[in-house]
Amino acid sequence: MNTSSHIPVLYDEVLDLLRPQANGRFIDGTLGAGGHAAGLLQKSAPSGRILVFDKDAEAIAFAQKQLTQFGERVTYVHASYAEMGNLAPQHGFHAVDGILLDLGLSSRQLDNPERGFSFMKEGPLDMRFDTSQGETAADLINNLDEATLANILWRYGEEKSSRKIARMMVAERPFHTTTHLAEKIAQTVRRRGRIHPATKTFQALRIAVNRELETVEAGVMAALKLLGASGRLAVISFHSLEDRFVKHTFRELSKDCTCPPDQPMCTCGGAAKYRLITRKAVQASAEEIARNSRSRSARLRVIEKSG
Repeated sequence: MNTSSHIPVLYDEVLDLLRPQANGRFIDGTLGAGGHAAGLLQKSAPSGRILVFDKDAEAIAFAQKQLTQFGERVTYVHASYAEMGNLAPQHGFHAVDGILLDLGLSSRQLDNPERGFSFMKEGPLDMRFDTSQGETAADLINNLDEATLANILWRYGEEKSSRKIARMMVAERPFHTTTHLAEKIAQTVRRRGRIHPATKTFQALRIAVNRELETVEAGVMAALKLLGASGRLAVISFHSLEDRFVKHTFRELSKDCTCPPDQPMCTCGGAAKYRLITRKAVQASAEEIARNSRSRSARLRVIEKSG
């Protein structure tokens, strides 16, 4: 597997839980650098196929080079995984054996200052996964009113100082670079331990720019419908808002019928149509965290469609 400097999070755990085999059909909804996809293809050799999605055209171009050895076993789609419900069947992928959604940013995205995801180096306040469309983080900061900005920081970043930071943004705008925004936040909010004061604000802006929570909800539901009998969906989350949704959804789907005995017709389908594979979220080992500090916040949950 050659994926440059990118280290796939929970790589072994994903492969163990998705159980790729020859002739299998798989979907990677968040291709990134192609690390997980390469593993699925290796384990499902020689005839397993995979359909991969990514909104980032640069990510697809990079991953194609890493996965060139697998030839036509890989089908690339430049689109959001939230659209897989409509697009996957068009490429012959339905009743699939396994689907992976890795909701984190790739190292290549974080380390490229031109993308604007990190405040460690100066770059434009972009933060879009698909740089060909949509509003940038700068657009939001420089045009939204104070109350709306505060709501974004609180809802998506759980930032306790959301109102104070929003007030500063309106007073100090326009903002165009990552370092300018980070510096002003640091002057406005006291550092909490080792975490930079701008961390939660940058997370909130990225989520808002890419409508990530709405995408997660749509993508998870689309993926569940595409699973075949005994097919599995694996989701890797990196912050509490995403993980909370996945946890709640998986638990509700795995419950048996709860209709009252005197109800004429069952409205929930009787026995559960899905089975929890991971009762608790799988987390990175101490060894993996030592190798890749970004894996510290990863949470993997897996559900299986009943046979």
